[in-house]
Amino acid sequence: MSDYITGRDPASFAFEKILYEKHARQQGRATVTFNRPEVYNAFDFQTLRELIRAFEDASWDDSVAVVVLTGAGDRAFCTGADLKEQQEHCVGQPQTYWKWMGAFMEAHEKLRNIGKPTVARLNGMTVGGGNEFNMSCDLAVAADDIYIRQVGTARGSVPAGGATQWLPLIVGDRRAREILMMCEEIPAAKALEWGLVNRVVPRAQLDTETDRMCTTLINKLPGCIRYTKQQLNFWRDLSWHLTIGHARDWLSINNLTDETKEGIAAFNEKRAVDYEGVRERLK
Repeated sequence: MSDYITGRDPASFAFEKILYEKHARQQGRATVTFNRPEVYNAFDFQTLRELIRAFEDASWDDSVAVVVLTGAGDRAFCTGADLKEQQEHCVGQPQTYWKWMGAFMEAHEKLRNIGKPTVARLNGMTVGGGNEFNMSCDLAVAADDIYIRQVGTARGSVPAGGATQWLPLIVGDRRAREILMMCEEIPAAKALEWGLVNRVVPRAQLDTETDRMCTTLINKLPGCIRYTKQQLNFWRDLSWHLTIGHARDWLSINNLTDETKEGIAAFNEKRAVDYEGVRERLK
């Protein structure tokens, strides 16, 4: 059996949209990196499929004790779904979005149920679905110049792929409503105060603090930490599984609406959303 379900050499996957590394310098650590810095590490369908395979491999590899999730470059951790892809393939096409959302859900399931502690290394903007991946991790360390932001209600969507379920658990009901409805930037210091991250350090110390956190987690008993994680996941899993299937279908159908069309088009055309026009067309 030891030769049957094991991890692989990360290079053997030939990933194109993510980086996957098992560290020699810090034995026991694997790092998965959103590798699309040209679009601020936004994820497309292929990215999600590659994340699923990397998380599965890290789960199966007994030499991996902790997994770090981060973004390439120094401008963004992850800014959520690639809205160019959404406009080209999902707006007006609910069935296509339903498939896309399935990959998004599976990536989160693989990450949350990876069986090892996970650390989000927030090296830049953490926006929309990027923050949902942050929240899917157990712990988070952030550079002091980053910000977190949810933007769904300003862009024709509802952040029901983790944010509506988990933000009330993490920051409380009123703060969750503020984050999701007002769509304002949350600086790192406020994110720390509100419990969205565990540590905030100067950018020059981000790697050192990430390494320190990983070393602390590696030096724990794997079976005990796995079951501790399982128990801690109860409320997140409950809220997720009670709502995510419904959200998948609603968000798919929402791709037929004027709100989604306008919100995504405005982003891609680099202009303000015509909120007044959308309201007028509802009359």
